[in-house]
Amino acid sequence: MEGAKGEGPAGDGAMENSVEHPRQQDHLIRDGDFVVLKREDVFKAVQVQRRKKVTFEKQWFFLDNVIGHSYGTTFEVSSGGNLQPKKMMEEITSETKEAGIDNRNIVDDGKSQKLTQDDIKALKDKGIKGEEIVQQLIENSTTFRDKTEFAQDKYIKKKKKKYEAIITVVKPSTRILSIMYYAREPGKINYMRYDTLAQMLTLGNIHAGNKMIVMETCAGLVLGAVMERMGGFGSIIQMYPGGGPVRAATTCFGFPKSFFNSLYEFPLGKVNCLLNGTFSSKALPPESKDSISVEENNGTLLDDLQTSPKEMEESIVEVIENNHPQQETMEVISQEPEYKEHKERGNKKDYIQELQRKQEQQKKRQIEAATLLNERNADGLIIASRYHPTPLALSLLEFVAPSRPFVVYCHYKEPLVECYTKLRERGGVINLRLSETWLRNYQVLPDRSHPKLMMSGGGGYLLSGITVASDKQKSESCVLELQKTEEPTAKKRKVQESDSTLEDLP
Repeated sequence: MEGAKGEGPAGDGAMENSVEHPRQQDHLIRDGDFVVLKREDVFKAVQVQRRKKVTFEKQWFFLDNVIGHSYGTTFEVSSGGNLQPKKMMEEITSETKEAGIDNRNIVDDGKSQKLTQDDIKALKDKGIKGEEIVQQLIENSTTFRDKTEFAQDKYIKKKKKKYEAIITVVKPSTRILSIMYYAREPGKINYMRYDTLAQMLTLGNIHAGNKMIVMETCAGLVLGAVMERMGGFGSIIQMYPGGGPVRAATTCFGFPKSFFNSLYEFPLGKVNCLLNGTFSSKALPPESKDSISVEENNGTLLDDLQTSPKEMEESIVEVIENNHPQQETMEVISQEPEYKEHKERGNKKDYIQELQRKQEQQKKRQIEAATLLNERNADGLIIASRYHPTPLALSLLEFVAPSRPFVVYCHYKEPLVECYTKLRERGGVINLRLSETWLRNYQVLPDRSHPKLMMSGGGGYLLSGITVASDKQKSESCVLELQKTEEPTAKKRKVQESDSTLEDLP
């Protein structure tokens, strides 16, 4: 009996330990999660789905076996496209560690390797792993032992990259996604380098609890970076051109739904209505009209950017409403999974009802965003757009509270120089600074640490500053204070009459 009593608490404790809290499961890969596949210096963002074929670096495989493993686990592609966790690689034996003094007597005549391409193909067909193929290549090389230790390491690394299908699954982050986009599709993020994005987050003083205004056309990368830094606390108002915001990169972060509760969106074409006080919910355009205007107004961006600064400031609304890139809008429509499902089912009525419900919800969120903007007490402004920054900065800074930072990114220096001049003439800003970050990668290895020969030519320019109360705002506040402290008119008359009677006395 005593033994049975002793087993009870132990069993309960075992059951308690078996129950995992949600926070303990954050480091585990689950079905439906967004992950980033890494091989050497190449990245690709995908969503984990069972029995879905993924192609990465000329290899196809399934992600079923990664579910339940920790982020950062390295897998090897086996036969049938299945991923198997890779064990720690054994060190090369002492026989292969023999190295020569120099490479002067090595002749590259193509005869040093005994294995032919047919032999290597036969080894692959037998299901032999890439690690064993590399070992056989080393053993059948007549010049490997004559090479220097550095040349041997370079040879092994080259063969591993060719024959070993090794993939690491990592968790998405701002750093990883910005490196991935800059290496694969830099045009989609306006050629913004990852160190420039880090500077923007720092200069913008982005932290939890902020109320930020974000205007970007970088596929949602800057928006995702701001959301990650704020951690779901505070509010973000995204200003977008066209029929709707593009958030392809934001989706890759895999944020929980709670993060999107504090995310609002507002069309750029209605900014002037807010500034003039003529905004109404009826003025919000339906999505279908915007999609039509995309086709009609495509290609007008270059004409608008070539106009003079004065004309651009006078026609902010025209610049904003007419510059709708067709490619981004089509991406949003093509990436809509619900649209594909409804199209396959052929149930048009349900799809139309769902679309109307989404439009009503979007309209409601835009009205809430307009209310937040009308308060004009935003804690910061981030602009990273392919459009000219001057009209955007001049209009959106009206919604930022005094003593708050703002950052404007542009791939070219000249538009920011013009924006710098206009902001100085306008006033209401201090500590204006136009900067460019300089980046150079280094190879850090024993006895081989040196700067890499290839480096980035440029990662864009940043214009940063701090808002202050302008002279107009100061004068209005002074008038209000004077009106509060001003004496009543009846009391003024009594004082003036008493002064006049005193003057009449001899």
